[in-house]
This record gives sequence, structure tokens and C-alpha cells, in this order.
Amino acid sequence: MSPSVLGGASLLVAWQLKDKHVLIVGGGDVASGRIESVLAADARVTIISPSSGLHPLTKQFVEGSYPITYHDRTFGGVEDLAGIDMVLTAIDDVSQSRTICVLCRDLKIPVNVADIPDSCDFFFGSQIRDGPLQIMVSTNGQSPKLANIIKRKIEKHLPEHAGDAIANVGRLRTLLKERAPGVGGEVSKRRMKWMVDVCNSWDFQDLAQLDEQAMKRLLDAGWENGTVPEPRDLGVRRKWPASVSTAISAAVPVITFVAGATCACILLFSRFSRSR
Repeated sequence: MSPSVLGGASLLVAWQLKDKHVLIVGGGDVASGRIESVLAADARVTIISPSSGLHPLTKQFVEGSYPITYHDRTFGGVEDLAGIDMVLTAIDDVSQSRTICVLCRDLKIPVNVADIPDSCDFFFGSQIRDGPLQIMVSTNGQSPKLANIIKRKIEKHLPEHAGDAIANVGRLRTLLKERAPGVGGEVSKRRMKWMVDVCNSWDFQDLAQLDEQAMKRLLDAGWENGTVPEPRDLGVRRKWPASVSTAISAAVPVITFVAGATCACILLFSRFSRSR
């Protein structure tokens, strides 16, 4: 049977912008969010916008110690695209925005034009960030508001300390590769399987509390013997109490059982009383 592929989607990728040069045309509310996003990806930023249209947050970025070059003017033409790796426009002039899009596509520069989906080579979506954890919800430009609502629903159900746990697992992988180097082959398969077993055996809170010494103990006791020790066996102690929501979730089955048993006892007692 041939595979079924549903078309009309975007290719979701984690675009590496470190040290890339991003041009942002505009300085208003939408532009300020774009600036924050690309700075978080360690990009170099050039902003072109009249000072009269700068959002307060954009002003803070321009005046702060960020890798930003600012030009107090409107877009000047193709010369502004020299050496640029990505272009983001967030201006009210639709005609100018479309002109910038055409110039970028002629030069094979990826471009995003705010609020004009057919002039976008990519979309931003609604994002969740917790350290190395990034989750994007995209509606492919159809409904940014619904993307935001869905994002908030997902955010409520993420494990606590997920970002710290992921960062520690990344560090553990690095230490493991130093101890058992090699690409491909049996050693690579063994490393992968052991890391999968660790992630499946330890919960997020325990992984989040791994320090360098605990990682070395885990490698000594676990990797070297082909096992995954319990956190308590390595002296890992939880620093954070379970959250109220976690405690409630854990208590619900118990409360339900007790309530059900109580109701059953009351019902049996009442029937027994009537029979007498």
C-alpha cells in the first residue's frame, strides 16, 4: 500500500540563525516581537524604521547592548539587502511590503511579510520557550489567535522543570560521547539505547536536578554496567515539592476510590437497616 501524504503543510524546522544577518523593516508592535525572536536565536539585526514609529520595546532594544544596527529612515531599496540572510517586514504600507518581498525573492533571500501570508516564505507561529525547549504551534497563517489559544492549552500541561531536564540530558549526552566516542556502529546504537532508557526511567524533576557529579556517578554505575540506577541510589534528592496541580492529580484516583467505597458502604448499610 502506498503511503498517504496530506499536502498543504509547512516544513517545520528549527532554523539556526546564530551570527546570521537579519533585516527588520518596521519598528512597531509586531516588529518588536520579531526583534525579540531573532535576538533569542543569536542573530545580528539591522532595523530600518523612522524613529517616530518605534514601539517602546523596540526603543529599548535599539538603545540596549544588543547586536543591532539601527537606521532612522524608511526602506531605501535593493541596496539595503546587501549581505542580508533573512528579511522580516512589519509595516502598514502593503505596496511597499510587496515590493520588498519581490526584491527578496529575486535575490533568494527568505522573507516574511506580516499579515500577508502569500508574501511569506515562512511563518512565525505561536511559540513556547523554556530554556532549550521550543514548541511552535502553526496554523499556516490562517489564524494566529487560535494558534495562541492552542499554545496556552499546551503550556498548561507541560512537565515542570522541563527546560532544566532537557539541558541536563544534553550535558549527559556530551559526557557520554566523551566516554564512549564514535559515530555510527554498535557504540552509537548502545549510547542511544542507554540514553532512551535513562529518559524513560527518570522523571523530569529528577533529570532537572542532575549536577555534574551526579552525571558522572550515573555514567560510572549505569553506562559502564549497562543499567539505569534509580535517582535515590545516586544521591539525587528532589529540591522542589510537587506542585499543587501535581498533588491534586495524584490524589484524584485515591479520592475517587474512597468516595466510591464510602457511597457503597452507605448504600449497603441503608439496605441492611431496611431489611431489619
